[in-house]
Amino acid sequence: MLPDPARRRALARSLAALAGAGALMLGGCGTRPAGRSPLRVPAAADLARATRLGWGIEAALATRWSERGRARMLETLLHPPTDEALPARVQARLDAMSIVTLSPLERLQQIEQLRRGEDRQAASRRLDELHREAVDRTLLLALHSPHGVRERMTWFWSNHFSVAAAKSNLRALVGDHEQALRERALGRFEDLLQAATFQPAMLRYLDNESSAAGRLNENHARELLELHTLGVDGGYTQRDVQELARVLSGLGLSLAEPGQLPKMRPAQQVLYWRDGPAEFNPARHDDGDKTLLGRRIAGGRGREEIVEALRLLARHPATARHLCTKLALFWLGVPGSEGLIERLGRRFLDEDGAIAPVLALLFADPEFEASLGRRFKEPLLYVVSAARLAGDSVPVLDTAPLWSALGRLGQRPFGRQTPDGYPLDEASWAGAGQMVARFEVARALARAFAAPPRPVALLDETGQLVPLGERSRGVLDQVRTPQERNVLLLSSPEFMRG
Repeated sequence: MLPDPARRRALARSLAALAGAGALMLGGCGTRPAGRSPLRVPAAADLARATRLGWGIEAALATRWSERGRARMLETLLHPPTDEALPARVQARLDAMSIVTLSPLERLQQIEQLRRGEDRQAASRRLDELHREAVDRTLLLALHSPHGVRERMTWFWSNHFSVAAAKSNLRALVGDHEQALRERALGRFEDLLQAATFQPAMLRYLDNESSAAGRLNENHARELLELHTLGVDGGYTQRDVQELARVLSGLGLSLAEPGQLPKMRPAQQVLYWRDGPAEFNPARHDDGDKTLLGRRIAGGRGREEIVEALRLLARHPATARHLCTKLALFWLGVPGSEGLIERLGRRFLDEDGAIAPVLALLFADPEFEASLGRRFKEPLLYVVSAARLAGDSVPVLDTAPLWSALGRLGQRPFGRQTPDGYPLDEASWAGAGQMVARFEVARALARAFAAPPRPVALLDETGQLVPLGERSRGVLDQVRTPQERNVLLLSSPEFMRG
């Protein structure tokens, strides 16, 4: 065996060779580990779809695609059943989380109690625990949920309606924000928009809790128009921002016990609304009529004015175009053609903003077919797909290696400081520094999840789950140890894309 420095130099040369490897092609290398049942691998085209429509391929998913076929799998992915069908230990882990067992209001009150007791360190530790639970749930469901499209779309919406855990006490609320989006991820956009807008995490992140009649804060209104709905070129004006801010005035947060009303006139009490920490206080609301995008929104109706404004924005043609442009980039890895965006936008408007029919059209389009195997994986997708492949069928419960890897690669959930979300384009994640970091992450993940002598590639006589080109196969065949082979496989250009 080579001494450590020599081994490191040899591995570095192998990584460099892999970095320059060529086109994708199916082909086997190695053998299926002894004592395992034969792996059923679907046809190459469906293997590529199975890899794309979720968080990467692993044995159980390959078997489901092989047994059920393309049409049935697509139907299930776009209209998932309500049951999770998670491994028992994973489900137990999720069920025990504080973000599940305690309401958002209870958690915020708990943090406030610690702060009032002048134990700020304890309050900060508790916030860190709640933040870690939220990220762990994201990772555990990405690793183990059979509802791959739903979980990928949950990430898409969480990024679209981005909130940063680092602000204030949002670490206690980001998990609720994501869960609300998960429950509606394949439903109507109007429902997603309402859920995100009324979420305590969003109200605090974009400062709407400080917005009241006579002293408006425009942050939330501006991001609703620019990022969440119409897009920067959607045709709105500064006057629309101001009018929408008036509509949103009075929508904020309260830590009071349910039933304890803030000060207001008796006639306003009928308009008061509360859902956990989120509240609409009519005493802080601008009651006058507003005009948004040329449409009059009658005042004096409280929260219903917000619902009407959100419905107007959700059904606007500019919103359809903005969202479909982002959806195409997210799923294809490259901008969709003008024709594709127009087709998706028409479907969005015809289906009243329903997301599943839009995705069905996208997944059937030739541009989607042409993109298979070519989409560069952003850090979260890369890390999860590596853990799924390396972990094989063994439930992964230890998320610490993934947490560390995502911090190294700069895409930890709820970590984007600005409200625009993480970028979706390849150029943002494929620079030289990122690739060096990926090679280091590949080594750490192969060490954490692969248990030599089990190879990370799951092979049988018909092919393999990671299609490798001739040059990559040649490099892997020269490696002596299973662990180094795993590192090289996770570092291969074929695995970087999917």
